[in-house]
Amino acid sequence: MNQLRSHPRLVRKLQEALGDQLCVALDDSTVVEIMLNPDGKLFIERLGHGVAPAGEMSSAAAEMVIGTVAHALQSEVDTEQPIVSGELPIGGHRFEGLLPPVVSKPAFTIRRRASRLIPLEDYVRSGVMSKQQALTIRSAISSRLNIIISGGSGSGKTTLANAVINEIVKSAPDDRLVILEDTAEIQCTADNAVLLHTSDTVDMARLLKSTMRLRPDRIVVGEVRDGAALTLLTAWNTGHTGGVATIHSNTAMSALRRLAQPTADTSQQPQPG
Repeated sequence: MNQLRSHPRLVRKLQEALGDQLCVALDDSTVVEIMLNPDGKLFIERLGHGVAPAGEMSSAAAEMVIGTVAHALQSEVDTEQPIVSGELPIGGHRFEGLLPPVVSKPAFTIRRRASRLIPLEDYVRSGVMSKQQALTIRSAISSRLNIIISGGSGSGKTTLANAVINEIVKSAPDDRLVILEDTAEIQCTADNAVLLHTSDTVDMARLLKSTMRLRPDRIVVGEVRDGAALTLLTAWNTGHTGGVATIHSNTAMSALRRLAQPTADTSQQPQPG
């Protein structure tokens, strides 16, 4: 993930390209995601309201947005490198932009960074989670069990992870947390915490190896991908228990299979004679 360079001039240029409507949307705590399709149609997803049309944006404006974000990330974007991934210089929201030839016309998605932490009590109060489920999570935290949060894209994995981390901070305030992410989405109020981010040259697996030398009490991974699964399991199984991670998967069992697969692949590799 490219690192962010914020500059007032870049921010103003991006605000002009986005337009008033999208700038207002980025300040709206109910907004989850802003999507621009190659045909110029805009859609906005809001909490409790789903996805709705939000007008249109010209290809020129969209290309300006993508180019400005790339510049802020100290990256290049053109036909040879048509994809930009990173954080907006406005609010640190997650950005994914694409140019031709991978799309017919410029397209992007902005995943708005959550501005409010939703505690477990609110999950129970709203009926999303039962009291017993919340108790199970708290028990797992106090027992230093590793917690895997699985779900599809946009299902609220990071939001729940933030709630779990909040419980960790309350129940074990002296623990040192090392948090690894592609994009800054995890919210942590711990006094003793280190936040690490991937880059174009440092992937999640490499960050995990470095984490082992940072004396973590608990390891948190924003999103586990296949390449980092084995390293994470190794870390968790060598004294660094009580961690939290999210993973893209539709069921709990399929999440465990995804985590186990890299281990199985490694064990099946031929050993040198």
